[in-house]
Amino acid sequence: MAVQEARRGGPDMGAHEGGCTCGDCPHGVREGHRRAVAAFLLKRDEFAAGQGVPAAVAHSASASRQWVSEELTQAAEIVAERGRAEGAAWLVRRTAGVVWAGVVLLLLGQALTAIGAGWSAARTAGLLAALVMAGALTAASWFHRARGGALAPVIGEDNRLSTSRAVAACWVLFLAFAVLVLVGQLAAASGNRERDTLIDGLELARGAGVVTVLAVVCGIAVLVRRVVGLRVLGQRLQKVRAYRPRAADLLTDDSGRGSFADIQYVVISGVALVFAAVRLARRPDQLPDLPWGLAVVVLVSAATYLAGKYAEGGRPVILSVVRAREAGDLDAPIRTGDDIEIRGAGFVPVGAQGADRLSRMVVRVGPVNVHVPLVPVTGGFDNPTDTLLTVPVPAEVEPGRVEVQVITAAGVETNRYAIDVTD
Repeated sequence: MAVQEARRGGPDMGAHEGGCTCGDCPHGVREGHRRAVAAFLLKRDEFAAGQGVPAAVAHSASASRQWVSEELTQAAEIVAERGRAEGAAWLVRRTAGVVWAGVVLLLLGQALTAIGAGWSAARTAGLLAALVMAGALTAASWFHRARGGALAPVIGEDNRLSTSRAVAACWVLFLAFAVLVLVGQLAAASGNRERDTLIDGLELARGAGVVTVLAVVCGIAVLVRRVVGLRVLGQRLQKVRAYRPRAADLLTDDSGRGSFADIQYVVISGVALVFAAVRLARRPDQLPDLPWGLAVVVLVSAATYLAGKYAEGGRPVILSVVRAREAGDLDAPIRTGDDIEIRGAGFVPVGAQGADRLSRMVVRVGPVNVHVPLVPVTGGFDNPTDTLLTVPVPAEVEPGRVEVQVITAAGVETNRYAIDVTD
């Protein structure tokens, strides 16, 4: 489908239905990104099939490989730029809609449950509290629209939604809503006894469980940020910036695969939040009393999530370097101009499988930095991979013993591996 879309593109690939130019509105940005991806996939598959290579470089395997790599790198940069633009438009477009959709759902729920029971001051206070919070979040989304809108506090430094911050933010917003409900009822209360009952509902003895959970999840959010930051600076964890935050970031790792630590943390915290919301709906005159058994389950889940963050990552490592040999070649030592295979692990960080990230990989051969060429195959790339890189030994490398080192797309350096280069 992507290849067919690229073939249909023609000269008007920068515009979509309605005459809008891509980049001027959210639909245009989304359409521009989709077509840029389609054009890149078409070009990659054509090169993989041996098509589109100029005759001036087709006679040389190394020259054609370098030319293809440069062309794919330039096309990948266009895709990356379109992806970043789409990400900014997506945040502005979706945040306010989700917030006000929640207010509408709350109103519908209150209207349905009020049938037979009648409308109460607590329902009015809940609706007013939701309106106040929705207005505040909408205003924050507008004033910080260039930095993620209302989602800015829960977006990590890698431009992904942070699971720990999102869980902590949900608990903070829920308790703020609960307190606003109590404030609304207190403002409408006419009798001293009713006001005293509402004030007693804020006693710590009633909300000790939920307050404990709030303290722990907020502490986990701060601690995880510190742990990840130190591991990245210490080159024990590789982080690659994403094009835009996605809801799936809450349940997956950087590569998009489901993460057990994240999933169990979100699920258990979500269940506890639902329980607390039901308790608040049943007793709107006090803080929700989260049972200690459920609170302990949330704390165990938070500890598991934190342990998973400590276990993530690992430094890339070179295990061996050998001369690349094609069928029919004679065995020989490594010489300048030869291709070498660098075997190891961790060369491609999670989330760096895109061509624009792969093109940033560099191999330092002695004093010379060699950019790793992109070798396309149908559906992906044959070079580089997470465990194997193939690069030429440049002519500027002097014969003798030289060291080889890989610098990944995340900027992390591997160990140095010594090889002998002969004349």
